[in-house]
Amino acid sequence: MPAYAKGRDPMERLAIVEERLNRLERAGREVDEVPFYPTNMRVMAYDDTATSFMTTWETIITPRAAKLSLGLVFIGDYVSPTYTGGAWQVVVNENLVIASGSVPASLTYTFPSATLDLSPYRNSPDLKIQIQTKRTSGATTGGKFGGGGSIGSAARFARQL
Repeated sequence: MPAYAKGRDPMERLAIVEERLNRLERAGREVDEVPFYPTNMRVMAYDDTATSFMTTWETIITPRAAKLSLGLVFIGDYVSPTYTGGAWQVVVNENLVIASGSVPASLTYTFPSATLDLSPYRNSPDLKIQIQTKRTSGATTGGKFGGGGSIGSAARFARQL
């Protein structure tokens, strides 16, 4: 005798949907981690003769959330007897500076953070984000690369929230 699949009634289907919704609500909010990529082999600003910022890290994302939370780290250098300091900025689409600050002329880390509102970019398929640094003070000779001290930088975290 052939068997026939019995269709589910609307109340049973509603119970299944409610259970799936409850499972999603218990799981909480998901966060998208955003990777940043180095733009050169050294990933450091080591030339103090340049008057403009140098991109050291960048990424291209498709905005899928309301905000981008970004945590950074910067450190100056020491080339005896001089400390190296500088400045940093985060740029969106190569022309809009959304955060900036300074790197002290010492061997101390700075841990700035920034939050970018992604709502103006929600219709954009691509959004380019760059971390840029430049030297403003320090030794002009010596150091590992010969141009004096350097500014080290990295993205500690980048999350679409």
